[in-house]
Amino acid sequence: MVFITAEIGVNWNGDFKLVRQMMEDAKNSGCNAVKFQSFNEEVLKDNPLKNRLLKTAISQENIKEIDSISKDVGIEWYCTPMYHQAVDFLEPFVNRYKIRNMDSEVLHKNETSKLLDKVLDSGKEVIISSEMNPKELGYYENENIKWLYVVPKYPCELEDIDFSMIEDYDGYSNHCLNIIAPIAAVILGADMIEIHTTLDKKGDYVDNSVSFEKNDLSNLVNSVRDIERIRR
Repeated sequence: MVFITAEIGVNWNGDFKLVRQMMEDAKNSGCNAVKFQSFNEEVLKDNPLKNRLLKTAISQENIKEIDSISKDVGIEWYCTPMYHQAVDFLEPFVNRYKIRNMDSEVLHKNETSKLLDKVLDSGKEVIISSEMNPKELGYYENENIKWLYVVPKYPCELEDIDFSMIEDYDGYSNHCLNIIAPIAAVILGADMIEIHTTLDKKGDYVDNSVSFEKNDLSNLVNSVRDIERIRR
């Protein structure tokens, strides 16, 4: 079955009522999991939205509440740590980690990454977004890593996407508002899909430019499940 993640990310605005609704929407849409992000002031030091974004970061202060809500709703959650110390408080709560394209770039340069080494040392599944073909990177043969093709443009257009090497990836991380993009990835063999989600495209949510509302998310999941039946 294609593993579909609804990327809540920063769109919950640090509001537990909103995050519960977003988890419920993802669950009711048929998603397998939701995903968050964990960053600190150092990561955001040059971001003009720093104070607002920090409210949405998974931290030692809010992680138990996030975990409790996810258990109550009945959907898995996991996280993208953006600094290596975050792994320490995430470790008891998550079954997998996500590494963003920006942090995977150290593999392109053959550099050492405390963050990457730490999540790999956990022995859990590590999902890595990469614009560069993973066959050109280190760790490609690591059985704990799942590679997602990504176009790091917010938003990207269909013409920005190149699925010619999608068979070298395990899945696709979407930043395109055209539902055809993730559907095409699944038709071409993707076994994992990551989709940003929002409660309201007209609302004040930071990642709305790359996010799907509930109805679009449901339509996407239903289409993916139909494709799965054909693929079998």
